[in-house]
Amino acid sequence: MSLFTATRRSRRHARSGFIERTLVDINHALEQSVFAEKLARQKGLLQGIDARVKVIALLLLLLAVNLSHSLPVIAGLYGGALLLAVLSRVPFGSYIKRTWAFTLVFTGIIALPALLITPGAAWVHLPLGVTLTQTGARTALFLLFRAGASVAMAVLFVLTTPWNSILKALGVLHVPDVIVLVLGMTYRYIHLLLHTANDMFLSRQSRILKRMTGAEERHLAADTAGTLLEKSLLISSEVYLAMESQGFRGYPRTLDAFRMRWCDWGFAAVIVMVSAAAIWLGR
Repeated sequence: MSLFTATRRSRRHARSGFIERTLVDINHALEQSVFAEKLARQKGLLQGIDARVKVIALLLLLLAVNLSHSLPVIAGLYGGALLLAVLSRVPFGSYIKRTWAFTLVFTGIIALPALLITPGAAWVHLPLGVTLTQTGARTALFLLFRAGASVAMAVLFVLTTPWNSILKALGVLHVPDVIVLVLGMTYRYIHLLLHTANDMFLSRQSRILKRMTGAEERHLAADTAGTLLEKSLLISSEVYLAMESQGFRGYPRTLDAFRMRWCDWGFAAVIVMVSAAAIWLGR
């Protein structure tokens, strides 16, 4: 194959249409969900801990991160999350990407004004008379580190715990049934909506014989969004009835019985001590 032909093919691939890009994104989302469920059932440190203990441990660690006023302490808690990820056999690169992909974007948008407008001693002078202060930089770093550590712990908890076990643990810990119901419905409905959208785009792609213009792609996106909204209103009750027919009564009933073992008590004791030490050292 000539270099000219390869270049043309790469350009044609780079200019893939709206339908192709949407199909790729939907399939990627579904694959990630399946990957998370498989990962939660692998053998690892956190996978073997009782789901109730992990829920309480997550709350304690999030409390320690957000109450700490010391960057080294927050960094140490984040390092502990990375160590737990390694011991739980979570793919390190994927875990880091999941943690910081949106944290840097959304938290950075919030932290940027604090970096620019917080009064304090001058740190860096930028063009157009903009001055970054030491207080602003410290405030932005605190926000980024706290958000990053919190997201890392939450992602690690979700990746190492089957979703049904999470919902059952919330029910056992007396979380209101309506919250458990909404979480269960949302999780299942997102999957159903993704599958529906995937089928719609795939059927539309099979009937298109030429490349669409930008205006046609925007028109297709609007039509698809409206159809999905209509479908969501029609099948939402069917999803709930299907869940009820399979035994759902506010929170899921699984074959796994929660039993506290010595490793669960030991892990809980370590988390309590680490959280207390982090709060005390970071006060």
